[in-house]
Amino acid sequence: MLKCLDDVLKITKELVKVPSVVNTSGEKDMATSIHHMLEAFPYFVANPEHLVLARTVDDEIERYNVIAFVQGTKKVSTDTVILMGHLDTVGIDDYAQLKNVACNPEALETAYKSEKLPAIVEQHLNSDKWLFGRGVLDMKGGLASHIYLLKHYSEHPETLAGNLLLIAECDEEDSSHGILSALKVLKQWKESYRFRYIAAINADFVSPRYDGDKNRYIYKGTVGKLLPSFFITGKETHVGSCFEGLDPNFLAAELTREINYNPFLSDKAYGETPAPPVSLKQTDLKPSYTVQTALSAYVYYNFFIYSWSPKDVLDKLKHHAEIAFERALETFIERYKAYCELSGETYQPIPWDVRVFTYEEFHQQLIDQNGETYTKHMKEFTDDLLTDATLDIRMFSARVVEEAWKFMKDKSPAMILFYSSLYSPRIELTGKTEQEKRLIEALEGAVAKIQPNYPNPIVTRNFFPYISDMSFVALSDDEAGIQAVCLNNPAWGTKHYVEYQDVRDINVPVICIGPYGLDAHKKHERAEIAYSFEIVPNLINEVIQDILK
Repeated sequence: MLKCLDDVLKITKELVKVPSVVNTSGEKDMATSIHHMLEAFPYFVANPEHLVLARTVDDEIERYNVIAFVQGTKKVSTDTVILMGHLDTVGIDDYAQLKNVACNPEALETAYKSEKLPAIVEQHLNSDKWLFGRGVLDMKGGLASHIYLLKHYSEHPETLAGNLLLIAECDEEDSSHGILSALKVLKQWKESYRFRYIAAINADFVSPRYDGDKNRYIYKGTVGKLLPSFFITGKETHVGSCFEGLDPNFLAAELTREINYNPFLSDKAYGETPAPPVSLKQTDLKPSYTVQTALSAYVYYNFFIYSWSPKDVLDKLKHHAEIAFERALETFIERYKAYCELSGETYQPIPWDVRVFTYEEFHQQLIDQNGETYTKHMKEFTDDLLTDATLDIRMFSARVVEEAWKFMKDKSPAMILFYSSLYSPRIELTGKTEQEKRLIEALEGAVAKIQPNYPNPIVTRNFFPYISDMSFVALSDDEAGIQAVCLNNPAWGTKHYVEYQDVRDINVPVICIGPYGLDAHKKHERAEIAYSFEIVPNLINEVIQDILK
């Protein structure tokens, strides 16, 4: 085994001490710091063209990736292993009065000793077996392992039978501008250096799956994430005549009851089951208070997938939305009739039916009804909307659908289903290709060799359970699945665009071997030192050696 703990720990602390909260200038500072670190390596002094500080493309913020490679001399080969890890972190506001030391592990640990801490946190603090601070776990500790290995092979290229490429990417915690921009450099180097990318290793963090879980996990693929969204229209009315209209909030509530926590919308695959969908926003779109019911509502849900495509999800959610719509109308009728019995008013049959459209269906219907009048207006509208910097992609999408609805000839209540954010594709690693088989075999061999050096079980699972940049180095979806994303995102081509062909052009099998710890994204974020800074780099090294042999 490599005797690397002290070196990886030192690099981790150096990285952590540069605050790099996503969407701040800290990302630029962190990239610059890493670039300075690497350019001092003798290898990059001799080969400066093997190291780049690359600005992200089509990004509103100035920030950078650091991308570098070492060519081995043990055997001349185009085979290349990619090491990837993000340099940004989530914010530090949760540290409250300790914000000023959140990125200084030694000072933070000293400050914690005068704080009242949960018992397990205090135990870890006093054990000298854990490192605290923002980013130690997610994921500067993992990035430090990669930097250590790049340095190791830059000093010993005679032990490397191929090439080792590092991507230290920004913006993982928000919109993945970093990895999507890095793909363009990878494509350039693939052509100019004839690289054949045979494996990628991410070093994002791992944590217990349940209380008392002693396992340390390695993941062979990653979960996919979608943000299915619904623009819901009702029939406005004065609140004093509430049964003369249909409140879109009522429809939204029934829709959320149908979708939220629904285990039948959990995409079980290979014996593993992701969390079911849950709402992340639910609101009406009234700009101010009135005694008129809302014209429309908006709701979106987190949706994890392992094997379903974006098209599968649209089909399933359209079906469940129809169920919710039907149930809402039944409840409305039941309550309206009961009210009429109490009040003596005459019941009038309701004029509404279940109507659920995907955005693709809705958009095509408007083109058929209105032709160029509609398309020209929407082009002008979206161009103008792009100037509103206060709108994120999710609200931008809602405003586009809201405007398009004005062209609908039949304005009876309806639900419009669409995607309103970045799709992070799912990745399956099952051994279906020769490259996948080689990577799985190398991973199994690495675990078998390193396990005797660590007391807790090192266990392999199929899907990394958190959103990560692993999603953008390979694609398991077919073209129909990707088209379902493009054609059902109202912001596509204006506020939002992803060149999925870049992903297909790289398309490398990817695994995740990362530091172990607790409370990522929380104020007691910490990494277990022995596993994170000694076992992890050795596991990664064994995979590199095996797959390049």
